[in-house]
Amino acid sequence: MAKYTADAERLLDLVGGKGNISAVTHCMTRMRFVLVDPDKADVAAIEELPSAKGTFTQAGQFQVIIGNDVADFYQEFTRVSGIEGVSKEAAKAAAGAHQNPLQRAMGVLGEIFAPLIPALICGGLILGFRNIIGEVNFFTDAGAFDLQHGTKSIADMWTFWNGMYSFLWVIGEAVFHMLPVGICWSVTRKMGTTPILGIILGLTLVSPQLLNGFSVAAATPEDIAAHTYDFGLYSFVGTGYQGQVIAALMAAFVLVWLEKFFTRVTPEVVRMIVVPFMSLVPAVFIAHLVVGPIGWAIGNAIAEAVNWGLSSDVRVLFAAVFGAVYAPLVMTGLHHMTNAIDSQLVNNLGYTTLWPMIALSNIAQGSAVVAMSVLQKNNERAQQVNIPAFISCYLGVTEPALFGVNLKYKFPLVCGMIGSACAAMVCTGFGVQALSIGVGGLPGILSIVFNYWGVFAACMLIAIVVPFVLTYLVGTKKLSEKDRGLAPAPAVVSAATAEPRDRVLLAPLSGSVKPITEMPDPVFSSKAMGDGLAIEPAAGADTVVAPADATVAATMPGSNHAIGLVLDDGMELLVHVGVDTVEMGGNGFACLVEQGQRVSAGQPLMTFDAAKIRAAGHPTAVAFVITGEGGASELDLRSGMDAEAGATTVATYRA
Repeated sequence: MAKYTADAERLLDLVGGKGNISAVTHCMTRMRFVLVDPDKADVAAIEELPSAKGTFTQAGQFQVIIGNDVADFYQEFTRVSGIEGVSKEAAKAAAGAHQNPLQRAMGVLGEIFAPLIPALICGGLILGFRNIIGEVNFFTDAGAFDLQHGTKSIADMWTFWNGMYSFLWVIGEAVFHMLPVGICWSVTRKMGTTPILGIILGLTLVSPQLLNGFSVAAATPEDIAAHTYDFGLYSFVGTGYQGQVIAALMAAFVLVWLEKFFTRVTPEVVRMIVVPFMSLVPAVFIAHLVVGPIGWAIGNAIAEAVNWGLSSDVRVLFAAVFGAVYAPLVMTGLHHMTNAIDSQLVNNLGYTTLWPMIALSNIAQGSAVVAMSVLQKNNERAQQVNIPAFISCYLGVTEPALFGVNLKYKFPLVCGMIGSACAAMVCTGFGVQALSIGVGGLPGILSIVFNYWGVFAACMLIAIVVPFVLTYLVGTKKLSEKDRGLAPAPAVVSAATAEPRDRVLLAPLSGSVKPITEMPDPVFSSKAMGDGLAIEPAAGADTVVAPADATVAATMPGSNHAIGLVLDDGMELLVHVGVDTVEMGGNGFACLVEQGQRVSAGQPLMTFDAAKIRAAGHPTAVAFVITGEGGASELDLRSGMDAEAGATTVATYRA
């Protein structure tokens, strides 16, 4: 019997049998299933399989973490099940077919906004800093510090800070007023059309030749006349769409449709000339004459409706519901709409009262995991997931906590929802405002209007204490001794016969070395695959080298984005370039070695194009993971430094 036959047969039963599988494929570390009825999968039993390191669901795919041997497991699974595997693209398409239209729409919206989030967070921090130095009166006319009766800000007191206050708006305006440019670019990138045409369309929406959208209400008859375009039969006021989200989305999708249509009907020999012209020019006219005004009205209506809910007499009830359901929305992907609503609120009102509740929800779910970590302090396997999960959650990345811990045990999720609802009611009751989207965790206070820092700090305390206490109390009754790690552990007999000696692992790539918990992928950051490091490639770094003498255990033909190694002492290593880069189909990647090949420390293993990874919308961080320690002990991973490939020691151990 093959190594994984028993587990493969058992997994087939646990996912609901052959009839419940629409498609199955694998990446470098995971089996990826598209299930007809996901509820038929027995998650708890699957995670007890010796071969499984965990499970989670993402984008309609049920994923079982196997590790470096996933290719062998996959082959055995397809053999015993009689199911023919499909490509990653086919699996992704099948997963989309199993989602309802709302889930698919929210998934697309999420992928559109994902590349924009770093800019929005940066802009929010800048607005927060400007608020502190230019909007808060810390000083009296005499120059004395008096926060209660002050009449002058830091910018009023010092020329340097006045200049800083003014100049930082150059960045703030670029982020928020010019947001349609980024939206149009991201839509075209996501939908597979020409991004530069999206950028140009976005620029036409915020052109200085048009009447600034923020100045329409105060425009004089002379301003309107100066910005009127008269075509004889029809004339209209050329209005800019600064900060408009819905209008930009609608205009971009018009451009996408036109480009795809003309690409399909135009002969290839003249496509380069005809398609850009016939796509962009009509799209600009349609954007300004049709979908722009409609999108403006829809965007304002949504913003006004949400603002009413958060400022009306029922705002506390609204906040309680939103605070409670936000975490489940994250798990379904429906939360992506809030990015558009927050952006619209910021540009309509200058602030958002929705985003503070999102940050509090993240904190609450992280606090539930903290309680689980205390309860499971004797469960070493659980702690490998708990600790990095709550750290990443407190820093705004909730997936490891939600999928790795809270959803698995269910009661921590509910306790987190209750704590989130309590904090949201206080937050909204006091009208806490955020200047923009920020880091969705403890650092989120930096994006809150300074005058509300005290209230928001109290809300964060509620989001920490309530879920922790509830989860701890419920967990003492719900968790079994086995889950808490209180059951007697089996004796471990060492097979080592040789005297251990010191060994080192060299950096597989030049770049900035960080803890694996900072890897933007929940499978790696939660340490479900094992401990390790995250390396952000240095400028120009494009080659992965062997960190030690080893044998190539696994490659990824077709995608070439990852490689597995086995050292002579039995240690197993995985080098995975980027996040979800398997979807690139090998574009920008090249594998320089073969499975079973012997390699030496510093020998090139693979190359990649970081620019192509970024253009495809994926993070470039490289996961360097110890998936199996073999006979190693006293492992010491080193981070917080810049490393040179094949030269800098990033880990030491004894074996």
